[in-house]
Amino acid sequence: MKKAFLFLIIAVTIISSGYKTKGLSASAAVAINGDNGEILYSHNSDIRLPMASTTKIMTALVLLENCEDLDAQFVTTKEMVTVEGSSMGLLEGDTVSYRALLYGMMLASGNDAANTAAIAIGGSIDGFVKMMNDKAARMGLENTHFVTPSGLDAEGHYTTAYELALIACEALKNPDFAEAAAAKSATLSFGNPPYSRSLINHNRLLKMYDDVVGVKTGFTKKSGRCLVSAAKRDGKFVIAVTLNDGDDWADHRLLLDTGLGAIEVYKYTPDLENISIPVVSGAFYSLDAKISEVRFSKTKGSAVTSVICAPKFLYAPVSSGDVIGNAYYYCFDRLVYKSNIISAGVERRKSSKFNLIFEYFKYMLSQN
Repeated sequence: MKKAFLFLIIAVTIISSGYKTKGLSASAAVAINGDNGEILYSHNSDIRLPMASTTKIMTALVLLENCEDLDAQFVTTKEMVTVEGSSMGLLEGDTVSYRALLYGMMLASGNDAANTAAIAIGGSIDGFVKMMNDKAARMGLENTHFVTPSGLDAEGHYTTAYELALIACEALKNPDFAEAAAAKSATLSFGNPPYSRSLINHNRLLKMYDDVVGVKTGFTKKSGRCLVSAAKRDGKFVIAVTLNDGDDWADHRLLLDTGLGAIEVYKYTPDLENISIPVVSGAFYSLDAKISEVRFSKTKGSAVTSVICAPKFLYAPVSSGDVIGNAYYYCFDRLVYKSNIISAGVERRKSSKFNLIFEYFKYMLSQN
């Protein structure tokens, strides 16, 4: 067998395909590949703007990450439900679950749901807002700052179209969030005593566009109409954001259409048949390895570079199927996918430790 390659770099270039849209009505807009964050379209996507109730995407995410039991119930207080604006219908003394609050935020855009979740999880509005900002900092968001969990206008409450898209991308990884964001309606039970009631999702795109899987609407006089949407089709995933957009339904259909059209599903497996890794004390002096299936979406026309990293040698025994390294795939210097390198396996050779080491180095010298 040939000597092991420790790093293999492969570049593949595909014929470029342009991405075009007509003029949008939004003050800021972005469309990204939801699988890897690649920007497909950008217009003022890094300027700080208010984002109204699309704030509740982060509120819901922080709720989900800090709630052990979504179906746990508690009784609301006056402080929790005393808030202006849109409401899911909560009153002081109602018994409600965290799951109902999630749906109340995502479907009815309930400010009462957001405030109730904030106080129940964070102990206070300020305590929960700190959790939201801490989450934003961990995500590396430098142009996002929260002051309210509901999205009501407040000095210093802002984000950018691009960073809001990244927040939505993170939130959609959570299956409970994704389920709520895609729900056209929901039947919830809450009240004093609890009783069933129905909520309709404010996101009209769920009925206007077949491939839409969410996400959230928003509006205040200061922010204008704000919208975050996401669509999946044939293995492709696009997230679109518009801030202060008077024609957001039409603009999002355009952004999602052209965004999905700008992505292709990439399949590639480097040929590793002649790649082997030396093995110390093995029944064989080397073993073969293979990369697990490589499949991800990418912008049409973008070059793919893969860096394959494997150890210099291994100690036997090595089990078949062990992960012994990784292959990293990049587009525009951004990591878009990681695949495992899988071992074929080798048993330990029965011999003295001295003989094993001697024979191994003898073998290595013969390869030079």
